[in-house]
Amino acid sequence: MRCPFCQSSDTVVRDSRSAEENTAVRRRRGCQTCGGRFTTFERVQLRDLMVLKRDGKKALFDREKLSRSVKIALQKRPVDEEQIEQMISGIVRRLESSAEEEVTSVEIGGLVMEALSTLDPVGYVRYASVYRDFKNPSDFARFIEKHMAELGAELDTELGESDQE
Repeated sequence: MRCPFCQSSDTVVRDSRSAEENTAVRRRRGCQTCGGRFTTFERVQLRDLMVLKRDGKKALFDREKLSRSVKIALQKRPVDEEQIEQMISGIVRRLESSAEEEVTSVEIGGLVMEALSTLDPVGYVRYASVYRDFKNPSDFARFIEKHMAELGAELDTELGESDQE
């Protein structure tokens, strides 16, 4: 592991402990060259997953890409970083523990939609608008009407509060 300060590879682990429900290891490191201290989070990767995209192309699964898309959907929402990371870790665990080495982007999107529907109804609708490629406001209305039972009264409350602002 290279030091972020001086780029030396002469670093040592000072402390190591579990983090994020045992899905990652938090390591406190020190640089032998410059004396700098830094923390790393290391995740266990069970295996490489290939994602089969809608256009037929294949790509290596990228946890960071998944994280970015979820964070965009939840931008300015009352959801903390820890909840987002737990949700993403749960999705990744489900994907890695399946028997398949390839997973479709549609399956990943479905897992994200399922998780967001319980975490934050507005984030769920935002993610759906990109995932389902909404073209105009009536697409939002149809989606919300169709999924109203899932979204529940919480979305009504959210929308009502934003109207008053």
